[in-house]
Amino acid sequence: MAMRRLLSRKTLTLASGFGGLSAVSRHARNLQTFTLPDLPYDYGALEPAISGEIMQIHHQKHHQTYITNYNKTLQLLHEAMEKGDASTVVKLQSAIKFNGGGHVNHSIFWKCLAPTHEGGGEPPKGSLGWAIDTDFGSLESLVQKMNAEGAALQGSGWVWLGLDKELKKLVIETTGNQDPLVTKGANLIPLLGIDVWEHAYYLQYKNVRPDYLKNIWKVVNWKYASELYQKECPPTSGR
Repeated sequence: MAMRRLLSRKTLTLASGFGGLSAVSRHARNLQTFTLPDLPYDYGALEPAISGEIMQIHHQKHHQTYITNYNKTLQLLHEAMEKGDASTVVKLQSAIKFNGGGHVNHSIFWKCLAPTHEGGGEPPKGSLGWAIDTDFGSLESLVQKMNAEGAALQGSGWVWLGLDKELKKLVIETTGNQDPLVTKGANLIPLLGIDVWEHAYYLQYKNVRPDYLKNIWKVVNWKYASELYQKECPPTSGR
């Protein structure tokens, strides 16, 4: 994932609500900040499926805001734990989950897209293609199911194609707001994530989310998903 570490391993564990206060003091010098990852393509490279204006605002404004707020909240968490202020630590958890999830999810999302001249929209091949046929019947069935679940999601959130590493099976899940896929299960690995917040499509598709979901597949980066699937679920698994 295109991000810097904010804390050392022990301090990051503390940010999740585990560990002792003394560990924060010992590792305070490792405090850093997350930064906005560069896109692997120009803002207008996904047109006409996604407009350059949307991509620029989505990346520079929305994603950056999640990062800014995440950094601020983690700094407040660090200070609260230094003081032993357990009440403030508890209060900050929702902001950490929301803004941290926004950073995690968007860092994945940018990789899930690619311009058509770089393979965006080309169907998956190899082991992921076979797994899709096995678990969903066909790529078309998978797309239809993800579109239906993404369109039906009330409010804001994400629709995911994930790999259940324990069952060696593909799954489709939705998460609300900025919850990462891992909140649905520790064994779930996100292969593709589609942002269905209005800021991802409203300037171009207005309130017609199904049209956005229909067109985004023209720039889905199946190569990224395939490489991740092969890494997490090698061919020796019997696929």
